[in-house]
Amino acid sequence: MKLSMFKSKLHQMRVTEANLMYEGSITIDEDLLDMANILPYEKVQVVNITNGSRLETYTIPGERGSRICCLNGAAARLTQVDDRVIIMAYAQMDPEEARNYKPTVVVVDENNEPKDVLENVSHGKKYGLENGMIENPN
Repeated sequence: MKLSMFKSKLHQMRVTEANLMYEGSITIDEDLLDMANILPYEKVQVVNITNGSRLETYTIPGERGSRICCLNGAAARLTQVDDRVIIMAYAQMDPEEARNYKPTVVVVDENNEPKDVLENVSHGKKYGLENGMIENPN
């Protein structure tokens, strides 16, 4: 039996572009994909924190260092520039592997600059919607 498990995510990404006239997908800075352990063309779920929409698509690597987060095609109808989104990837694992797996979470700021990489997530933290940073870290 295989279980569908949370593998990794980019948390609080700011949408920098929405391109309706594209075949589809989400373009993300390749540096950020690498940090989050998400491959180019991997299936991801995109959850829009700003308006509550959810969609599935695949990633396209964007220019390294650009900090781009662009929803393309039909997905562009569900987002606007400056919306905050969470981009999540999942993996199929057998139960033993799933028990020991620790997901990777990359938290970014309002400019999509990585601020924290969490590789041993045990419980949720509260992040501010405006800047994506931990509220009351103490």
